[in-house]
Amino acid sequence: MSLRETIIYRRSRISGFLAIQRNTVGVLGMVVLVGMGERMAERFLPIYIMALGGGAIAVGLLNAMDNLLSALYSFPGGYLSDRIGIKKSLLIFNVVAMAGFALVILIPSWQAVLAGAVLFISWSAISLPATMSLIYRVLPQNKRTMGVSMHSLVRRIPMALGPILGGIFISVWGERDGVRLAFVAALVMSAVALVLQQRLIENDRPGEPASSDACVLVPEKNPLKLLRLMSPDMKNLLATDILVRFCEQIPYAFVVIWCMKTIAAPVSAIQFGLLTGIEMATAVIVYIPVAYMADRSTKKPFVTITFVFFTLFPLVLMYCHSFEWLVLAFILRGLKEFGEPTRKSMIMDLAPDNCKAGMFGLYYLIRDVFVSIAAMGGAFLWLISPETNLITAFVFGVIGTVGFAIFGRDVQVPAKKNDFNGTST
Repeated sequence: MSLRETIIYRRSRISGFLAIQRNTVGVLGMVVLVGMGERMAERFLPIYIMALGGGAIAVGLLNAMDNLLSALYSFPGGYLSDRIGIKKSLLIFNVVAMAGFALVILIPSWQAVLAGAVLFISWSAISLPATMSLIYRVLPQNKRTMGVSMHSLVRRIPMALGPILGGIFISVWGERDGVRLAFVAALVMSAVALVLQQRLIENDRPGEPASSDACVLVPEKNPLKLLRLMSPDMKNLLATDILVRFCEQIPYAFVVIWCMKTIAAPVSAIQFGLLTGIEMATAVIVYIPVAYMADRSTKKPFVTITFVFFTLFPLVLMYCHSFEWLVLAFILRGLKEFGEPTRKSMIMDLAPDNCKAGMFGLYYLIRDVFVSIAAMGGAFLWLISPETNLITAFVFGVIGTVGFAIFGRDVQVPAKKNDFNGTST
């Protein structure tokens, strides 16, 4: 075998192991570019809002909007992907997000941030069902958790680097101008992502029936009808996931305020960016080995461990009052991604074939509508005291984790399946 053939063979093996195709490369490229721009500013939005005259209620409203709009966008995103195709849907979602970035850039007020968020929040919320549907369409069953994990891993690259760059922007240009300049970068990167998406992602055939499918609604535009197709196992996962997301979202918007404004030794914007980078680096380290194991075994243990890490973070954070101790807390926060791709993969496994994008969107619609209540409630708990906010979050996490451990059902991959390269596993 020649050197060139050896390189091609090894590249093919690596691509096969990591579940990489042309379509997934296009999606992952969009995730990096749009996410890099967005995350440069998103983690500092609570600080930006306060610098513009908004208070804790405005911050809570932003977090509630994030969850509520994510919920409202998820099902239409899934439905639109099933109806007009993934490529066209992603194009529309990207343009809407760019409009939101532009609004925040042009109007420096906290009200404009909330209005712009209505648009740029759409990118993650609407595109996620389409992305999951694409992964499940192009990858075999025993490579889907790896495909979801690669999406989650690459998604964490901008989550890790973006806040660091955003912290530098704030250190150089201040809390107001620094965040606005970060949004300028987000707009430029989104434009580049749009071009990349059109070149790499292939056109699909939306609404094509599968050979065997329990879903007769292709696509179904009524979420109440689609709800009937949601299995009891998915409903159990959904209920416990809601409780665990209460644990995450009650303090979510206030974590940056806790670190930069509340604790005895507040950290700088650059230090907070580094903490976020540590969190994402931790997540990236665990993604691939966990996905490899989950594709070859049962999924419930990985999801259960993930819920445990979600639960522990607010309790540990409450006792961290310096940068050194916060490093440990954010490592723990990164470990909550241990089984997140596995949870998404479990949702798609439990969904009917021709309704995967729509069912995924419905799941997030229901979940995030409820979680938006917790996000807004977190603001009022914070006004009582930051400690009240964090303890309440911990209690919800305990209930959700124990509930899933007792009532959650498992999904197991068949023992023998063809892998990405067509070899037996």
